[in-house]
Amino acid sequence: MKTISVREARQALSHLGSLLNKEDEVVITRHGKPVARLARIRPRKSIPSHRTLRESMPKMREGSETLIREDRDAR
Repeated sequence: MKTISVREARQALSHLGSLLNKEDEVVITRHGKPVARLARIRPRKSIPSHRTLRESMPKMREGSETLIREDRDAR
């Protein structure tokens, strides 16, 4: 985490992007007290489709109706 003053931030405004690539976070201070925090935006993970999730799951050896019937009979 890098800390810079408001004055430094104004002077380096065009270089803040490259600074954020080096540092994950930049804190901007005024009179030594933090007033703002800049952070990189991370790309969102895509949400898999239902089909992809179903295909990634292992297949059941027995059907669910058989397992439910066995469970009910055992009670």
